[in-house]
Amino acid sequence: MQTAYDRRQLEQALVPYRKTGDSVALVPTMGGLHAGHMALVQRAHQVADRVVVSLFVNPTQFAPDEDFETYPRSFEADRERLLEAGTDVLFAPGEGVMYPDGEGAVAVDVDRVTQGLEGASRPHFFTGVATVVTKLLVAVNPDLAVFGKKDYQQLVMVRRLVRNLLFATRIEAVEIVREADGLAVSSRNAYLSAGERAVAPGLYQALRHAAAEAREAGLDPEAVARVARRRIAEAGLEPEYAEVRRAGDLEAVTDLGGSRVLLAAAQLGSTRLIDNLEFGPAD
Repeated sequence: MQTAYDRRQLEQALVPYRKTGDSVALVPTMGGLHAGHMALVQRAHQVADRVVVSLFVNPTQFAPDEDFETYPRSFEADRERLLEAGTDVLFAPGEGVMYPDGEGAVAVDVDRVTQGLEGASRPHFFTGVATVVTKLLVAVNPDLAVFGKKDYQQLVMVRRLVRNLLFATRIEAVEIVREADGLAVSSRNAYLSAGERAVAPGLYQALRHAAAEAREAGLDPEAVARVARRRIAEAGLEPEYAEVRRAGDLEAVTDLGGSRVLLAAAQLGSTRLIDNLEFGPAD
């Protein structure tokens, strides 16, 4: 595995693959690698000849009161996991490489799909993600990029970004990886105390119960959301939002007649958790 710390080293690492016509997949991460990240890497190896994984904790997607300074960083352990997984190139740029003229020099905004949900409580987040993803796509120029469904709104936003900026990159989505009790794997799970960890699976269970009630009782989207919020609170978490949207593009819906996704965020102690569940009439 080659490790590149700047654009020149990255380009040198990719030259042989370009010459032989090998397809290249990019897996963007912020490090602190866990089973969810490794599922993305595994999928990348399945769909491409070569795999590039980026490790960069992106400052522009964190608000001043968020956990940028304490976000899990484990470069050597991450590097070892990627080496064992057969990763071809590790791209680990510093802030000066990704933002040579400062964080505010260039910003990318994506409309519509970033409104509401995560965008309501973290208005800075999607501009930061869109900006860094654009930079990575330009730097790597991959044939495809792999993202997880846990950050569902982010996935929809990235697809919209790629389509509207005319990137040729195909976006590959990977299902949520969960612990045995249903909790979505996340770097921020490390913040949970033992007691909070026991409560945390209640978020996913609340979504499952709400989706089941929707099918059994013929609920409308707002009723499903109310059930989800109530179930989340009963499980011992503080619900921030729970909404039903059309799967794929997150358009608002007034019925449950097609593919839908129930998205939610909740606070548990000092940790903010997000999750989602795709469902439809036949599920």
